Amino acid sequence: MKNSKAFLPESGIGRREFIKAGAAVTAAIAVPKAGAAPVPSPEPASQKEMQPWWAARPASPKDNRPVSIDMHTHWLPPTYTNALVEVGKPVANINPLESDIDQRIKWMDEHGVQMHLLALSGDAVWQLVTPEQGARLAQIVNDAALEAHARYPDRFVAAIEIPIPDAGLCMKELDRMAGKPGMRAVNLGDTIAGRDYVFEPEFAPVLARCEELGYPLVFHNMNTDPLCKRPAGPGLDAAFTHAVLGTKFIGTGTLDKYPKLEIVLPHAGGAFPYCAGRVEHFMYHMGPNAGKITPTSTFKEYLRRFHYDYLTYHPEGLRFLIDLVGSDRIVVGTDSFNAKDIEYPSAVVEQFNFQAADRDRILKGNATRLLKL
Repeated sequence: MKNSKAFLPESGIGRREFIKAGAAVTAAIAVPKAGAAPVPSPEPASQKEMQPWWAARPASPKDNRPVSIDMHTHWLPPTYTNALVEVGKPVANINPLESDIDQRIKWMDEHGVQMHLLALSGDAVWQLVTPEQGARLAQIVNDAALEAHARYPDRFVAAIEIPIPDAGLCMKELDRMAGKPGMRAVNLGDTIAGRDYVFEPEFAPVLARCEELGYPLVFHNMNTDPLCKRPAGPGLDAAFTHAVLGTKFIGTGTLDKYPKLEIVLPHAGGAFPYCAGRVEHFMYHMGPNAGKITPTSTFKEYLRRFHYDYLTYHPEGLRFLIDLVGSDRIVVGTDSFNAKDIEYPSAVVEQFNFQAADRDRILKGNATRLLKL
């Protein structure tokens, strides 16, 4: 596949240029949420009551019952890590909770989590191995996911791993796994070797097939991507790769081409929701694309075409995100496993003064709908 360099059609602005420009953005312009049925914003709470995600704790045992569905979790099945050794890409310092599903179940019970959507992390090696090796690794992970779901069907479902960026091999593995028990989404990297492969013509059949199957696309930044090897590191650069991804889904017309395709952005969408006003203004009203893009929806409606995990870390960020897109577009996502990040996923939501309907949507309702549970 050819390298897709354009930030937007005919814009001449590349991914790297966008990331440099994004780093200079010091304030976000809030865009009201779409005109579908309005969803109430969270009621104010005192700063004393609110805690960052790593400090949130359940108020009582009843608030720690297994209820939440975590759509941003990672795992490393032993068959996969063994295969990585064979291809010369061993993984060091594996957390037992990532590889041992029995220990994982115990942790989930103790931390208020009902279900995990299993997926590889941003350390996936697709661009570091041959296409044939990638296809074999994807098969190994997916077969392990089938086994995990068979053992614990009410605790684990999985996102199908496909050997990106080879579109032909992706389709082959997608078709092999389509409809298999527990397969409920497709896991993709934001970018591969600086390529926005998702928007290349060769990948269009994969998007069409995912839409046909009803599998949401669950994205994650690729830590193995050169864009994440700079001093800023994957944490900060992920914010900008997510922003580029969301913007290109709108600007390339991809959301219009696949109107039923569901997309989940990790890390609360990175910088995307918070520079949405700037993106809309540049895309439609100024710059080289002014007047060239004819949207079929308002920009606010496009923002609500995405789902976002709640991984803002600070309560003020989640309040903003819910006010922007509504509680019906937010899911639990922890980027497991690191207790320094989120030890009690449900407690993050419980500390807000949400109405019961909003609380239940975020904890499990939206994920139940997306994953067709």
